[in-house]
Amino acid sequence: MKFCDRLFEAAKPIWDQYHEHPFVTGIGDGTLDIEKFRFYMIQDYMYLLDYAKVAALGVIKADDEKVMGHFAQITQGILNEEISVHKSYMKRLGIKEEDVKETKASSVNLAYTHYMLAVSHGGTIAELVAAILPCAWSYWEIGKKLDENPDARHHEFYGPWVTCYSSDEFAQAAIWLIDYMNELAEGKSEKELARLEEIFLYTSRFEYLFWDMSFNKEMWSFEETRRIEV
Repeated sequence: MKFCDRLFEAAKPIWDQYHEHPFVTGIGDGTLDIEKFRFYMIQDYMYLLDYAKVAALGVIKADDEKVMGHFAQITQGILNEEISVHKSYMKRLGIKEEDVKETKASSVNLAYTHYMLAVSHGGTIAELVAAILPCAWSYWEIGKKLDENPDARHHEFYGPWVTCYSSDEFAQAAIWLIDYMNELAEGKSEKELARLEEIFLYTSRFEYLFWDMSFNKEMWSFEETRRIEV
């Protein structure tokens, strides 16, 4: 069994909940409240900028030219392909540049991106890959599953999102990271593998929290709760 098979089995109970989450199912059947998606778009745009920084750290930490090139391609894909989809939606949603600049990152967004950056700055390249892999891999899994429904793929509003994350281009980046994670895991001790699995599961949990945060348009949960009580 390859290491990523082990990671997939460990994360499956978490990832299964992605597919069942009302934010994801709402994209799939077209019923997701546009205001929830608008909240997600701004938060995810900010997230992607930090995610690109983590991918760029892969270029710095790699000692192989081909690996450096792959991380450069992933960084380029985030900053161009993914960001372009976000900018297209932002235009449709009437989100202006100043709206993004004036918006603060949510508590989940901050925790997630800061965790990835901390692991990637202070850890090995294997730990860096373990930190970013759940996002790339699980989005591909979600995109593939939603794309099985022709109505989701061709939905007037959410169709481009489904197309982006089910595309061959996005798949290539995810597959390369999976293969590279397997390569990096070879010869490592069980203690080292357990650490990589721990990181992978942490960011997998953050992915779920990001869907939940977006669905609830939640900046700081305790403030939202207090507001309701008042």
